[in-house]
Amino acid sequence: MEEKSTAFAEFENTTLTRRRNLLPTWIKIFLWIFLIGGAVAAILLMSGSFLTHISLSIYGINANHPYSMTGLLISFLFLYKGIVAYGLWFEQKWAVQAAIVDAIIGIGICLIMMVIIPFTFSHINFTIRLELIPLYFYLVKMQKIKKTWESL
Repeated sequence: MEEKSTAFAEFENTTLTRRRNLLPTWIKIFLWIFLIGGAVAAILLMSGSFLTHISLSIYGINANHPYSMTGLLISFLFLYKGIVAYGLWFEQKWAVQAAIVDAIIGIGICLIMMVIIPFTFSHINFTIRLELIPLYFYLVKMQKIKKTWESL
């Protein structure tokens, strides 16, 4: 008779599912973009005093120096996106919840830049932020896979 050993039971599971396999290809591509963007943001924050002019932009927010208020906001957004990308790529349990927060922040900033800012500052024109489209699908996908991600 064949005895089952509990010591090696975890290796007998042939249906290994990686958390990373839950992510579609387009999100994996953006993960690498934001991993690089987060690293660049960290480098810019460390070497910002040596830079005279650098153009930063995300979600319609523009800055010419990483140590201005908007530059710091953009840098911290890229750092956060880099941390989320790291968590998703390396399959951390907290990553999907952080990605949901990231998507909500991105949608909120895009809506503010579309609806509120053009009417309060005359030098900023109304623009439709196309970033809302992938942010919406990103948010929906992260909400769909949240339970599965956390249970693996």
